[in-house]
Amino acid sequence: MADSVVVDGLVKRYGRRAVVRGVSFAIEKGEIVGLLGPNGSGKSTILRILGGYLPPTAGAVSISGIDVASNTLTARRHIGYVAEDAPLYDGMRVGEFLHFMAAIKGVPAAPGAVAEATQRLDLGAVFGTPIGKLSRGYRQRVAIAQALLNDPPLLILDEPTNALDAYQVIAVRGLIRSLFGRRTVLVASHVLTEIERVASRVMILVDGQLLTTDAMRETSTARHVRVRVGGPRPTILDALQQLPGILGVVPADAEGYLVEVAPERPMAADLAQAIVARGFPLLELAEVKPDLERVFLDLIRRATVTDAKAA
Repeated sequence: MADSVVVDGLVKRYGRRAVVRGVSFAIEKGEIVGLLGPNGSGKSTILRILGGYLPPTAGAVSISGIDVASNTLTARRHIGYVAEDAPLYDGMRVGEFLHFMAAIKGVPAAPGAVAEATQRLDLGAVFGTPIGKLSRGYRQRVAIAQALLNDPPLLILDEPTNALDAYQVIAVRGLIRSLFGRRTVLVASHVLTEIERVASRVMILVDGQLLTTDAMRETSTARHVRVRVGGPRPTILDALQQLPGILGVVPADAEGYLVEVAPERPMAADLAQAIVARGFPLLELAEVKPDLERVFLDLIRRATVTDAKAA
């Protein structure tokens, strides 16, 4: 299946400051891919470049084989884009705004497209309400509705559940998941749980660089053990870190530690034997399937260590 999104060596600088540094990835048609990173990591910048709203300093971006930089208007016809805090016309009523956006996008059979988007985003109750009087949650739903009007093969969502209440969050999650296989979705967020619940693949961006293009795969290969060991914490930490095959130790609750074990090492039995052999009382030991949060923290830790060694 041909890639519908290809990003190659993307760089964006503002003066001497690089906010995106050599980012490359591909997204296949029908995938739902999450772009995860802390605030200020460069997520929104990448999305704006993909949407044709911001020129790159270097690198190339193509949507469905169309180069975004040289054929911006053509590429935009293949994209539905929802920016964080998307600008809306407060003086327009919801229905007027959706019909207006359908006309701008040249949507055929605009009334039907508006009706479908209104239903999918549950906007019927506010269809005649001025946008300026809407709650932030409803404003977000209106922004997503306009992005769907032209039935785009690529949907770009920047923090799509920001400011939504619990019911609205669940509805938006369901909408995103329903698009799997039907269209390509790139959704960016700094909230790990939101990305984990909707994406089939997760890319992690930190300080303008991609640490991985498939964090979900790493959740099935990383190996962790949760242990509780009696004794002074500094002494226990030092002892655990000195054990063969231990890649990292993170203090948890009282007397608790999360231990990352090298993939080639046996896990529970060897670790328990090593702890007891050093004279420490072993209170608990359990293998832990790492979640996205743990993989995210491990990748940042490794990147920090690498940067420190390079410096």
